[in-house]
Amino acid sequence: MRKIIIILVQLLYAYGLFSQDVTLTVDAPAFVAVGEQFRLSWTVNSRSGEFEAPEIKDFYVLSGPQTSFSQSTQIINGKVTSTISNTYTYYLQSNKEGKFTIPPAKYRVKNEDYLSESVEIEVVREDQAVSRQDDTQGGGAGGQSVSASDLYVRLLVNKREVYLGEHLVASLKIYSRVNISGIQEVKYPDFQSFLKEDLETPPLRALERENVNGSIYGTGILQRFLLYPQRTGTISIDPASLTVLLQQKSRSNDPFFGDFFSTFATVPKMIATLPLEIKVKPLPEGAPEGFDGAVGNFSVRSELSADTVSVNNALTYRMILQGKGNLKLMAAPDLNLPPDIEIYEPKVNSDLSISASGTSGSRVFEYVLIPRYHGEFTIPPINFSYFDPSSGQYRTLRTEEQKFTALQGDEGEEGTRVYGGVSKENVRFLGRDIRYIKTGKTIFRSGKKILLKSNPFLYSYPGILLLFFILIVLRREQIKRNSDIARVRNRKAAGLAARRLKLAAECLKNSDTEGFYSELLKALWGYLSDKYNIPLSELNIEAVKSILDKNKPDSDTVADLHEVISKCEYSKYSPDSDISTADEIYRKAEKIIKDIENK
Repeated sequence: MRKIIIILVQLLYAYGLFSQDVTLTVDAPAFVAVGEQFRLSWTVNSRSGEFEAPEIKDFYVLSGPQTSFSQSTQIINGKVTSTISNTYTYYLQSNKEGKFTIPPAKYRVKNEDYLSESVEIEVVREDQAVSRQDDTQGGGAGGQSVSASDLYVRLLVNKREVYLGEHLVASLKIYSRVNISGIQEVKYPDFQSFLKEDLETPPLRALERENVNGSIYGTGILQRFLLYPQRTGTISIDPASLTVLLQQKSRSNDPFFGDFFSTFATVPKMIATLPLEIKVKPLPEGAPEGFDGAVGNFSVRSELSADTVSVNNALTYRMILQGKGNLKLMAAPDLNLPPDIEIYEPKVNSDLSISASGTSGSRVFEYVLIPRYHGEFTIPPINFSYFDPSSGQYRTLRTEEQKFTALQGDEGEEGTRVYGGVSKENVRFLGRDIRYIKTGKTIFRSGKKILLKSNPFLYSYPGILLLFFILIVLRREQIKRNSDIARVRNRKAAGLAARRLKLAAECLKNSDTEGFYSELLKALWGYLSDKYNIPLSELNIEAVKSILDKNKPDSDTVADLHEVISKCEYSKYSPDSDISTADEIYRKAEKIIKDIENK
């Protein structure tokens, strides 16, 4: 009877679930302040379908969707009532004033779509939002609400309009008029289309008082960034977000003591910056020839490690670029050198410092040059062009002309014979790099012998086959020996005992008396257990005496074994154990194992 009632209840419950209509509702505030975070949620009375949120264009999505599910069932007078609530929540932030409409969401169940209502949200200024909250909430819920003007975060930049490649500084700064106990989960923008460098920022330990438009705030810099735009046009920087832990006071309704016994609670609140747009201007037309995108203020010079060098010996040519700007992006220039000078890939050494004023320092390009022919050589000047954003003009710098002499070596230089109209100026004997083609009669040997048809290779077949059968026999014998566990333990007993005796010796060396006797007992009992295939749980001194008597060892061996085990068990737990006798006990234990192995 009880089973029938349970089945009926389940059927009624299932009927209640499938008979109810699917409804999708939306919940959002009617108005919010500019920069305020708020919650947008859709609730559906089903969980067997698929939810599809609309495209949210006019608000910044901080997080979501976060799902929650609840279910309740009531049976009153045989009537089953079931309620399901499946909620999808998004956290948004308003960016600008105006009235915005969020389209309906869709919930699909068994190829049938259910739509919610569209929702209209009005974004107003902060002062308007506060006055409307006072009208609708009666002045606030006990002072617990924190408005967008009491706590907010901004991404501040020192320039809103820059040239391509010109740096700007972005600072993430928090403003608060409420008590804060901590900051966590800081999410910085990814700064797309910018080259980003993190500026050294002191840890924020306390907020500093600052007058902001006539109001006193506690402010602090969370992080600063040095940005170099990599494309022209308007670049949008996504909002940064963080979670602030607020210290909120809960009021007491006591008419006598008032707020004396009020308590404080830590409440997390997510805040985010507003989207930021940076206008990046293209560099003016008329860039000099060889301009490579350098933006800033620079100086350039060159130097040579020596003015005289022997042929085939190296010297170093350096180009030193100094100044302030996008130095990290500067590539090594090409040197226009005569063909008689061999040049290697340049080595780049950077000594840069990053600050709010930009990247400054020096970048040195070192070229290793090797003259392959004697004479006087000239390294022509290098032109370096850059754009100066302060004046809005291009500037061109020029390095000094460098000269050096390559002396003929002691071995002299030999020219090579040149055929086909190629002059000696283009082809020269470069030390030992080029070899002459061998001339004269060459003897070629026949290569008709094939290894696979040679007699030694054919004779190796029987040997390989015999070796294969020997390996099979040895492998079978090894498997047979290892299958007998008792024999394996017997064979390895002495080796395991030796390793345990070694551990005991190390304990004795370290004056660890308890460890020494413990390891010595393990060595003896473990050896006897493996040697005679007796479980440790059944092993005792009487059983050992009985087995040793059957194997007829020396009478001294049995007596020594009894003595060593007795002394170890006594000394292991005795606080007055004398370590001076440990050497003698150790030697006796070694002798006992050797005597039993030799029998």
